[in-house]
Amino acid sequence: QVQLVESGGGLVQAGGSLRLSCAASGRTFNRCSMGWFRQAPGKEREFVAAIRWISSNTAYADSAKGRFTISRDNAKNTVYLQMNSLKPEDTAVYYCAADELNRLLAWKSAYNYWGQGTAVTVSS
Repeated sequence: QVQLVESGGGLVQAGGSLRLSCAASGRTFNRCSMGWFRQAPGKEREFVAAIRWISSNTAYADSAKGRFTISRDNAKNTVYLQMNSLKPEDTAVYYCAADELNRLLAWKSAYNYWGQGTAVTVSS
């Protein structure tokens, strides 16, 4: 089992920055790749970014490229999402997720474990 707890969400003005954190625990965590997804009101949950745990290979959605950076701290079992140049359309609940097969996939179904989410609101 892997437990995930997100934090760092909040209210920010357009153009501002936020850093989300996802603290992970569980004996299989060090074999998992990690992903960030988001879900805006009335919309499907969508992929944002992913990172492999061992090699640090990353993948990003087009909407995140150049503005968001996913990273991880192995010693702290924590994954981060640094979000810069935020736009109102980035407003959503952001979820982290773990894939036990250590892949870099954008499919929700690839991820075995999910956090409870942290809300991000970007005002114009």
